[in-house]
Amino acid sequence: MIPTVVWGTGNVGRAAIRAVAAHPLLGLSAVLVSNPAKVGLDAGELGGLDRRLGVAATDDVDRVLAESPRAVVYAASGDVRPDGALDDVARALRAGAVVVTPSLYGMYDCVNAPQEIRGPLLEAARAGGGALFVSGVDPGWANDVLPLLVSGLGSEIDTVRCQEVFDYSTYDQEDAVRHLIGMGHPLDYQPLMLAEGIPEMIWGGQLRMMARALDAELGGIEEKLERRALEVPVVTATMGEFRAGTQGAVRLEVRGLVGGEPRIVIEHVTRIHASCAPDWPVPPGGGAGAHRVIIEGRPRIEVTVEATDEGENRAAGGNATAVGRLVNAVDWLTDAGPGLYDALDVPLRAAAGRLGKR
Repeated sequence: MIPTVVWGTGNVGRAAIRAVAAHPLLGLSAVLVSNPAKVGLDAGELGGLDRRLGVAATDDVDRVLAESPRAVVYAASGDVRPDGALDDVARALRAGAVVVTPSLYGMYDCVNAPQEIRGPLLEAARAGGGALFVSGVDPGWANDVLPLLVSGLGSEIDTVRCQEVFDYSTYDQEDAVRHLIGMGHPLDYQPLMLAEGIPEMIWGGQLRMMARALDAELGGIEEKLERRALEVPVVTATMGEFRAGTQGAVRLEVRGLVGGEPRIVIEHVTRIHASCAPDWPVPPGGGAGAHRVIIEGRPRIEVTVEATDEGENRAAGGNATAVGRLVNAVDWLTDAGPGLYDALDVPLRAAAGRLGKR
């Protein structure tokens, strides 16, 4: 068994606990939390399981890393504390751990990552013998391995579009939804996630990585943004009221230019309620969310993936598949050796040994 630490127990960390507990080659050795109220709680409770796992949560990072864990699933947020997340991951690499995380946007494409991010992580991996794989929680597989796999089914390709269509009404992360994305704020409010240049910073690495795999020369990246206001007030179960006239939907495209034309596109269509911007793309059957890959060419190919988990928390399905991609890579990374890896390095493999076991 590979001793594995889960660091953070929010939307991603809960799914990570379940994924580690289910993996036949991994053993949950510790759970790190920052909230004092969670210290001492059993990992099974924190992970939303109906059984105890016999691992009590702790906030003692130094002690956990001093025990040289073989693997760390870093699930703490990097949205508003990128430097803190970078430092944490480097510490784990120096301790000799394999680290998988969605929290370092700049490392989606580790070949072309900014040197100020890549350099310290590579030095830490070499010094401690650790390995790092970063994949997005939006989820990463929908913006890298899935579109690349589907592209191989065509003969002529005009564009590759990766699309997330999502209803935030049951999402349990109010600060991110309201303040980072801007839902419920007046349309003249500038959310950090939608500020010029930020979308490229977050998703540009995935565009560059897909271009690299497709042997296409990326001539630049451009952003396109549309915002819509709510026509009526909306009350959600997890985040309360969103007033009429405030932002209720966002449509964002990050476009990779090849030959001056947008050929590789990552698109996000997000709403706080299904009634807002009904003319924009919607999930199949009016569901809560979906991830779609559209290959325009010959033939035209469209693949849609819907995932559900955690009952009423309809965002949890996407989180769980993103976490599955990361956690299921841990055993491969332990054999790969020290270094930095991305989605083009890490294979997507079958869930061996888990069929029919819950």
